[in-house]
Order: sequence, then structure tokens, then C-alpha cells
Amino acid sequence: MSDKSSSSPRAAEPGKRRPSVGVPIGKVIVGSGAPIVVQSMTNTDTEDPVSTAKQIAELARAGSELVRITVNTPAAAAAVPRIRERLEMMGVEVPIIGDFHYNGHQLLEGEPACAEALAKYRINPGNVGFGKKKDSQFAAIIEKAIQYGKPVRIGANWGSLDQSMVAMLMDENHTRAEPWDAAHVAREALIRSALDSARRAEEIGLPRDRIILSCKVSGVQELIAVYRDIAARCDYALHLGLTEAGMGSKGITASSAALAVLLQEGIGDTIRISLTPEPGASRTGEVVVAQELLQTMGLRAFTPLVTACPGCGRTTSEFFQELAKTVQAHVREKMPEWRIKYDGVENLTLAVMGCVVNGPGESKHANIGISLPGNGEAPSAPVFIDGEKAMTLRGDNIASEFVGILDNYVATRYHARGG
Repeated sequence: MSDKSSSSPRAAEPGKRRPSVGVPIGKVIVGSGAPIVVQSMTNTDTEDPVSTAKQIAELARAGSELVRITVNTPAAAAAVPRIRERLEMMGVEVPIIGDFHYNGHQLLEGEPACAEALAKYRINPGNVGFGKKKDSQFAAIIEKAIQYGKPVRIGANWGSLDQSMVAMLMDENHTRAEPWDAAHVAREALIRSALDSARRAEEIGLPRDRIILSCKVSGVQELIAVYRDIAARCDYALHLGLTEAGMGSKGITASSAALAVLLQEGIGDTIRISLTPEPGASRTGEVVVAQELLQTMGLRAFTPLVTACPGCGRTTSEFFQELAKTVQAHVREKMPEWRIKYDGVENLTLAVMGCVVNGPGESKHANIGISLPGNGEAPSAPVFIDGEKAMTLRGDNIASEFVGILDNYVATRYHARGG
């Protein structure tokens, strides 16, 4: 295993991915230059197979390519095969990851059907076992992964560091001519915990192409520093994400700030945006944010994105805002169908602009764009298709007419899959 002890920042190399070992998880490949994979996690009680299968299906249909579930009790482990069966009946093939803490060795041993049904195991070296039991319990999980041919994510967390590792590194630090600060020691403990556990897993017999690593923290700058360092010291596939991003705009901003820097430097093979959902809100919000982050960076395409002006004193009417919202909602509603029927539709670009200043110019840059009248402008809305003015809409049905133009464009401009 490559283990270079360097923590210097990597130069940004847009479009160039860090070399990593590819890890197959069902039909999904993580690493080895494959597209960066979006994943998510349920917040249902895994002991309830009905609600858990329903949420997994919702996440998968929203675009989550891997879905993780908590497996924390014997009843939860026993429910996993039933969850998998329900998903198969629903036509949902998304790989399910089992998240184990403290008692994973017991659950995998006691419920072999669970060990078989899961596509991957996630374990935390900080709580896989303690004292003399740590090595044997870690080995027991790795042996199950080998037995059933499953990959493993070794996920170290800032909040559950291996305290024996911290103590050892603190002792080492006291002997340094120039001691590290406490944050540097904690980062090193996180990285060493992951790397040493991966090395141990290989010694037990788990192949390199069945190992993914993560080193999660909650702070943006800390996450960037940790992943730059571990990326320079190994070629394992890496899972990116803040361990607790937060709620709403704070969580989105923090995740985007941290992950965008790393992704721009070619670091990261799979991502999760760990958002706290609003009460009663859909869990799928974190999937949408992950997709939009990758798409706005030009790393992947998932769904047509709508460019819309922010509005100003020229656009006191809310009509263009309502139209932009209508178009975005229509696209997301239709995308599951379009994705199956049409090749390349995820690259479609749309623009909904509010006045004459930038409206026509921005609309011409999109596949389909509309420039709505601002205050005092003539009550007409030119529509541009592939850079050329195609028609002008007027009256009370502009929204429905524009959506109809969009649907017709998709049906006539994109090749039918399998056609």
C-alpha cells in the first residue's frame, strides 16, 4: 500500500481524478475513474421493513445510487432481507449498505441472510470494539465480508476517534522537536485509524478492491485538510461528506464549500450530503443537493437545470419566479420517465429570464429559453430554441405553453433509448 507521509495541499487539476482502486457495489463502481457516485441514508426504523423500503425507493427514484441503512439490533438485521424483497417487488435495484456500530460482528453472525442481502458493510474503527476485543471483532466483520464477497467502508469519524490511537499519537507528539497542535494530532489519528484498519483488513484477506475509506469531520477546513492528506497517502476509493452538515442553507453551504474544493482537486469517488431535513420534509433533499453540486461543477449530469435571473426593480412581478419554479418542478417530475425513454436528456439546458437586459442573451445560450417582459416592456415573451428565436408567447397561458414547448423539444430532439 502506498503510504506517503505528506500533508501538503494538492494543486487543483480540474477534470483530473485522483487514481484510486475501483470497488464494485452491485452494478455500481466506486473509484477507478468511474463517475462520482451519489449516496444517501434512511432515517426510518430499520426494524420496520415497510417504511424503510418505501424510503429507500424514494431515495433511489430521486437519484441516489447507493442507500445506507442503520443495522443496530437483531430485529433490524432480521428485517434486511425483507426490505430487499420488498424493493425487488417494487423494481428497485439500488444497492443497500448496512451501517454497523458496536455490535456488527454479532449481527452479521446471527443473521446470515442480512449479511447476504446487504451490498456493502460500513464499520467505524472507533467503535467496532474496545480493548482486547477490538481486533477480534474487527476481524469477525472482515471475515464475513470475505465470506459473502462484500466490500467494506472503513469510516473513521471525528466524534468517535479510537482513543488508543489518540493516546499513542499524543505520546509521539511529545517527542517531536516541534510538536503539532491538537487539531493536527486529531487529524492524524483519524487518518491513521482508517489506514491502519485498511491494512489490517487486507492482512485478513479482504481484497483492495473491496475497501473504501472515509474520514469524516463536521468542519469545512478540517475536512479539506484531512482528505488532502489521506488522498496523498493511499489509493483506496474515498467517500466524501461532512459527518453533520446541518439544516437548510447552512448544511447546503457547508457541504458545497468543503466538497467543491476536494472534487475540484480530483479527490473523492462517492459523496453524501448529510443534511438535517426540515420536520416532515422528504429525505430526498440531500440527493438533490448532491446531484446539483456535481452537475453545476460539470462533473456529472443528472437532470436539466433551469437558469433563472434573481430579479430586480425591473421585474417586480413574481410571474418569472413562478414560471421558473413551475419549469423546474415539471422537469424533476418528468425526469424519471425521460431518463428511461431518452438518451442524453439530462444535458438539456433551460433559461427563464425576467427582462430585456440579459433575457434574450441568456435565453440564446440555453437549449430552450424564454425572456419575460419586465416593468414597462411590451407584454410579450420571445422563446429561443437552440439559439434562435422560435416564437413569441402572449396572454394568460404562457406557463402551460412553455412547458408544452419543452415536452415537445425533448420528444423530438433526443434519441429514444433502444431505438
